[in-house]
Amino acid sequence: MDEPKPLDSLFKEKLFRIPDYQRGYAWGREQLDAFWEDLINLPVGRSHYTGVLTLKEVPSADIQEQDKEFWLVDDHSYKLYHIVDGQQRMTTFTLFLQAFIELLRSLPENEGLADDAIYLTDTLSIAAVERKFLFEVKPASDAFRTYKFGYTVDNPSYEYMRYRILGEDGIGTVLETFYTLNLSNGKRYFKEQLQACYKKEGIHGLQNLYRTLTKRFLFNEYIIKDEFDVFVAFETMNNRGKTLSDLELLKNRLIYLTTLYTDAELDPAERCDLRDLINDAWKEVYFQLGRNKSKPLNDDDFLRAHWMMYFKFSRQTGRDYIKFLLEEQFTPQRVHRKIVQLVELEDAEEQTSEADLEADEENGLEEVDTIDPMMVAELRPNEIRDYVKSLKASSVHWFRTFYPEMSDDLTRKEVEWLQRLNRLGMAYFRPLLMAILKKCDDPNQRIGIIKEIERFVFVVFRLTQTRSNYRSSEFSNAVRAIDRGDMNLAELKERLRNRMSFTFADVGHFATDDFYLLLKKRFENGQGYYGWPGLRYFLYEYELGLLSGSRQKKVDWSDLLKTSKDKISIEHIYPQSETVAWKTAFKGIRKRNRDAYRNSLGNLLLLSSAINSSLQNDTFAEKKKPKSNSDGTKLRNGYADGSHSEIEVSHCEDWGPDEIRERGVRLLKFMEKRWDIRFADDQARAALLFVGTVDGEEPDSGELD
Repeated sequence: MDEPKPLDSLFKEKLFRIPDYQRGYAWGREQLDAFWEDLINLPVGRSHYTGVLTLKEVPSADIQEQDKEFWLVDDHSYKLYHIVDGQQRMTTFTLFLQAFIELLRSLPENEGLADDAIYLTDTLSIAAVERKFLFEVKPASDAFRTYKFGYTVDNPSYEYMRYRILGEDGIGTVLETFYTLNLSNGKRYFKEQLQACYKKEGIHGLQNLYRTLTKRFLFNEYIIKDEFDVFVAFETMNNRGKTLSDLELLKNRLIYLTTLYTDAELDPAERCDLRDLINDAWKEVYFQLGRNKSKPLNDDDFLRAHWMMYFKFSRQTGRDYIKFLLEEQFTPQRVHRKIVQLVELEDAEEQTSEADLEADEENGLEEVDTIDPMMVAELRPNEIRDYVKSLKASSVHWFRTFYPEMSDDLTRKEVEWLQRLNRLGMAYFRPLLMAILKKCDDPNQRIGIIKEIERFVFVVFRLTQTRSNYRSSEFSNAVRAIDRGDMNLAELKERLRNRMSFTFADVGHFATDDFYLLLKKRFENGQGYYGWPGLRYFLYEYELGLLSGSRQKKVDWSDLLKTSKDKISIEHIYPQSETVAWKTAFKGIRKRNRDAYRNSLGNLLLLSSAINSSLQNDTFAEKKKPKSNSDGTKLRNGYADGSHSEIEVSHCEDWGPDEIRERGVRLLKFMEKRWDIRFADDQARAALLFVGTVDGEEPDSGELD
């Protein structure tokens, strides 16, 4: 390995490409901050060691005449290299330099000037900087750029880098992903940092930054000679602050495996086709995972969910799925299997006690056949092909489970019910939903099973104290059964109903004991229904129920997404801090019971907008009307012009114990109808409100005040 080289030396007669097996740009604020701080804090006269730049030269014979690099390699002694390690730092350098050039162009004194007339120093134009580090323009063709650094054409970020980052003209819609968002953010980051530097230090500050970056940031250049080493090296290298995700490692492994087959197993055309299929699949997967740029989906969560569907479910946690994929399923040994000679050895039979045998039986251990190494099946190209196709198709449906409203292929009802499950919390059902959307084409059947899952989650996990992993193995194993066609949706529906049957008494009504005990603990700690995890979802569903007869939606789920310290979006009508007026309304009710009324279901109201906490102690009559300050500025809505739930409450003349009980019963009856459950009788409903009987107050030994 040679002495470390500065960037202006590294770029001499070299073209760098990020190959198809590499991930996109993964650096975020933390890494950008570190890069910028290294740059601005480097002492005068010192150099900064940036790391190793690992390259693999692309033979000139592999560069076709139609390739953009051909003219430079053929006529100008350039060499083309794939970056095996160091792409994040090299991409960051390119983002910095493009932001740097655009800032110089934007300065008032440079307005309207061509790049070769804009100078960074007395002798260095930005056109010269572009030619050295960014691109060459083919003579007699102003529009034909060949970039010094970029992605190979089959990389998902190829077009975004050219047209959105480096400003090439001539394309409309460009694929955007989480990685392209990182590219955009990186360029914006440096643009703002450079603007601040210019305002503070002027052109001399920019000149210093340029010299520092191009001459004092040093790389060790290492060129891999053997093609096999490229893939091995990629799996063992990490970039600064960002390790490779499992999805990225798997793509590299699959592409590597395509190079191991003989021409008899996979002829050159098939090899190219399989590699294109892998690239196309990952392009789609990255698009789907990053489709919502502000909230990208986790690579490894998707990969594990698909593994569960395609191969098997495991109750183990952690990285069991990637160990299977990289160490058992997609291994070089399964392409070039080694024939192992079976050798007969004399075995010593260890005596086993009866207690040991009984323990094995209790632990479910049983004898398994020894695998004959001579009979181990090879990993055939079609197995890779089928897996990759499934991964690509599944990514679409995985995204739909998170963001159904962004899908054009779901009906309105499907969108609504998937949104419900996202609001409620899917527990462990998301992989199952992915399989259902993938295998079932009938929207009505899909809606039916989504409703069943929503009912199961609400009744089992929100109305009882059932542990969160109840039946998780069973329904996780159902993911693969659905995908393989071994279970249909009717069977799944029956299983869901059977597994929640424990929540119902023999006579068919809902067994309220668990729900009652759950609430009792919360009333004892002073929260009541306000601390029930299902409250917001339940009140929002009640609001949607009232909406069914009206076309105007008055509240959105996002209005309820407050932190645990700010739950203003659900109000206590009878306030937690009692005023004289409210004491009058609850005259004769013991203090302990008044606390129960405050936190009883009927006293909790969904608001169409947050109400300032200083207004929450107003009388009921005041709450019903809008409130304004002295200059007429509206401070809040009143119940009468709020959500449908607020409007319903505003029809009451007064608000006291009777109204809280009556509304509580009404809400519980809605619960029965909405989730198809039935409480035993009025007494059972009254018990769940924790405010005495429907007929009147229970006697209490507490003091009146």
